[in-house]
Amino acid sequence: MKNRLRVLRAEYEWSQAELADRLEVSRQTVNAIEKGKYDPSLPLAFKIAQLFNMQIEEVFFPDEE
Repeated sequence: MKNRLRVLRAEYEWSQAELADRLEVSRQTVNAIEKGKYDPSLPLAFKIAQLFNMQIEEVFFPDEE
């Protein structure tokens, strides 16, 4: 799964640590999601989308293979 998390975070000028605090997860979790090494749980994905006032499909999308 791909995502726009890094771009969205940059638009808000938040560090990974700031975003992690807002989501109540570790900075390492944010880093892993941004790099595509970890797919968030559905509740966390919804929390991320809500934080950026977006639909989940606007933040996360499937790999095109």
